[in-house]
Amino acid sequence: MRALSIALVGALLASVPAAAQTTSEHTLLHELAGEVRPERMRADIEALVGFGTRHTLSETASETRGIGAARRWAQREFEAISRECRGCLAVITPSDTVTAARVPTPTEVVNIVAIQRGRPVEEGGDPNRVIIISGHIDSRVTDVMNSTADAPGANDDASGVAAVLEAARVLSQHRFDATLVYAVLSGEEQGLLGGKILADYAQAQGWRVEANLNNDIVGNSEGQSGVRDTTRVRVFSEGTKTVETEAQEERRRYNGGEVDSSSRNLARFVDGMADRYLTNFDVEMIYRTDRYGRGGDQVEMLRHGFPAVRISEGAENYDRQHQDLRTENGVAYGDTIDGVDFAYLGQVARLNIVAMAALANAPASPLGVTIEGAVKPDTTVKWQAVPGAAGYRVWWRSTTAPQWTHSRWAGTATELTLPGVVIDDFFFGVSAVSSDGYESPVVFPGPAGSFVSTGDPASRTAN
Repeated sequence: MRALSIALVGALLASVPAAAQTTSEHTLLHELAGEVRPERMRADIEALVGFGTRHTLSETASETRGIGAARRWAQREFEAISRECRGCLAVITPSDTVTAARVPTPTEVVNIVAIQRGRPVEEGGDPNRVIIISGHIDSRVTDVMNSTADAPGANDDASGVAAVLEAARVLSQHRFDATLVYAVLSGEEQGLLGGKILADYAQAQGWRVEANLNNDIVGNSEGQSGVRDTTRVRVFSEGTKTVETEAQEERRRYNGGEVDSSSRNLARFVDGMADRYLTNFDVEMIYRTDRYGRGGDQVEMLRHGFPAVRISEGAENYDRQHQDLRTENGVAYGDTIDGVDFAYLGQVARLNIVAMAALANAPASPLGVTIEGAVKPDTTVKWQAVPGAAGYRVWWRSTTAPQWTHSRWAGTATELTLPGVVIDDFFFGVSAVSSDGYESPVVFPGPAGSFVSTGDPASRTAN
């Protein structure tokens, strides 16, 4: 027993990060955070509130009121941003004609999407790897079918749209290896319709979506209790994959992975960005797909097997969500712009921007991650090489630890043995690192943790 303990201690002491690895900070990310302008987001929200209602079933012909006017405004904003970066954005409008429980008659649901292509392969880029930021443009009042009443939707979800536009303004001035997608979605309140349209489009295009950061209700800092919290944002992530097969479920129940889906490790990655690049602003990881009993557009991305998280304010005020505009017993109800804290929204935008840039500059997440070590005192981790990786880092943590705690640099090898680290007692993962120190999210072994829904060799290998 003593010999094993000494071996384990030795292994842990040897897990000090190599120079220029996970502890390194990048000047570019600090600069990007400094480029966020909350006053631009204020103007965005004022414009969106000015359309009166943005209900999915509202007016589409008017230029001043309704969802049609709001969508065309968003398209013009993306086109203006593209002109500033010499046409770097391709602005598209994926759509579908939908009939659903909350859409009683056939209705065209239109997304406004701007695509910033990554560097071509011949320049060392990986343009088929895609990082998405999204927010929904539609709004509602108490009766989800009321398409005529004023529904300002300042926080739900003009704040998310403003974060998407601000990300486009800042990031479009730079080039990245991966493709960045800025998505303004419609029909969320009527059944996550825009999220499905985006997910279907991504799948049809063959995108390898490595992350969807869905921003939904991100601009308020004062909760319904009156407590003000400007230092915290919540990131929701699913534990086990929505697309998990029965065979994968059986393996995961036995070998672990309940808290290590690709989405969960994406959330850990975003948390790390806040710790390193934002001042007095922290991510609270929530081990749920979404708020209790509710859902956002990232759910449709998850249904397609794409890693996705929901970013939402830390202190919600339900009097300002999905409410008719009114005052009762001295309480003002309704999602109006006076409930938005623009300094707080600026912090949320910074978090999204540095996370997207870090992901887009990092190599692809490793594929084919497996572990070996049953009835042995050591654990061997194996993976496949990915484009853009100058090396790899093997991670492990206690099975009850929320964050990765120990790591060892593997260099350019595609396997590493950890002497004295018993496979039964820890969870393991691998990240890929670029030559300039950008690091991918950690990938848990097997299909439970893979960042691709199909085609990962690990899905055909027992762990």
